[in-house]
Amino acid sequence: MSYQPSILFINRVYPPARGATGRILRDMARSFSKDGWKVTIVTSDPQARRGGIVDAQDGPIIVKRVPGYNPHKSAWGYIKVWGRLLRCAAKQDKHDIVVSLTDPPMTVVMGGLIAKWKKSAHVHWLQDMYPDLFPVLGYKIPAPFMKLMRKWSRRALRRCDKIVVIGRCMAARLVQSGIKAGSITVIPNWPDMELLASDRPKTDYRNKKKREKKKIARDFDDLIKDENPKFRVLYSGNLGRAHPFKTVLDAAAMLQDEYDDVEFLFVGDGSRFDNMVAERNRRQLSNVRFLPHQPASRLRDLMESGDIHLVTMEDGADGMIVPSKIYSALAVARPCIFMGPKTCEAARVIKDFGAGDVIRKKDAKALVASVRKFRKDGKAWHAAHNGADEAGKVFVPDEAIRAFKKRIYDILGLPFDDEKTKKAPRKTAASQDADQTKTDSDAKARAAS
Repeated sequence: MSYQPSILFINRVYPPARGATGRILRDMARSFSKDGWKVTIVTSDPQARRGGIVDAQDGPIIVKRVPGYNPHKSAWGYIKVWGRLLRCAAKQDKHDIVVSLTDPPMTVVMGGLIAKWKKSAHVHWLQDMYPDLFPVLGYKIPAPFMKLMRKWSRRALRRCDKIVVIGRCMAARLVQSGIKAGSITVIPNWPDMELLASDRPKTDYRNKKKREKKKIARDFDDLIKDENPKFRVLYSGNLGRAHPFKTVLDAAAMLQDEYDDVEFLFVGDGSRFDNMVAERNRRQLSNVRFLPHQPASRLRDLMESGDIHLVTMEDGADGMIVPSKIYSALAVARPCIFMGPKTCEAARVIKDFGAGDVIRKKDAKALVASVRKFRKDGKAWHAAHNGADEAGKVFVPDEAIRAFKKRIYDILGLPFDDEKTKKAPRKTAASQDADQTKTDSDAKARAAS
């Protein structure tokens, strides 16, 4: 009987629920499943009935969904879903390896407990560095509790078979906190698959009946088919606590009278969305527009509509998060302006490839100068465009997924070959012995004849 390796992923978000960690988790899970692994996802579902577990499938992937919550309401929601995920994961069969992500916070502790109970290997896929990130996001955690969470987190990290981080800044912060460098590997995130599909269907913007169905659709189509297109500074993604925007609105106010063809477009949702809309209205900024989160079918058109892409991050979050939206901008070869710490992975990528500018968080004048440069200087825009295009060829899902899988195979002592592992999973020692006995018997029979 063939041996089927198995892997258990734990994360609060998994499609169709929105979230960057859910998206990359789905890509990774499908790749393992394609290799013949048994893949189980323990996640949450806001629609699941209280106390129940929803069994679902994503192709051959087993998906277990516990009742979810609104993460913006209270910390108690995080605690409840953490407990539900733990109980659900504990009820699953033993897997060869447990992979914990970082939503909800402290999932590394949960993954360590499950791995210990089931005698499995444990890999932590670090997307957000909790609990250190709590103060940066404005959460007021009592000092004793914060100290205790940090202690639990560091202990769980030290016991991991491997820690996968998404940026060099994260690796440096972990080493500074006492984690051995040999247990850390850097594998960056990647853009949405929809941005890379070469055979994607073309959108028919002439179909007026479809556009009239929803106001959102009309707004989006008007944005794309605008007869008088503007020079667009695009921010697409989560408008959350880790992403400052006051400086952006200050820059928009400075540019409003200077250029009537420059606009700032924010697309997404998050805890700061309503506040930004209110502030835009208060300041009467006609060059700032908002759209809600858009479906995947519109993603490529949306990202290509931006002349330059804007990425922001709080200074204190350096080494704790890496904005994955940078990779989506690079996938469509658009120049980027990163507003945040220069040591962040996003800033280093932009500098390494010459794909745009890096400015400080509170420097509105520098942001104005950068937008003005790309608006007026075609050579500067094309140089950054070429840099983004080169970077987009590097940060692709195939390479990152392959690197991740190679670490998993190594931990379990499995031979890793892109083609062979897809065709024939590794067998148990017993089945290998049986095959060898049959081979020897066949050889003796041939010799006798």
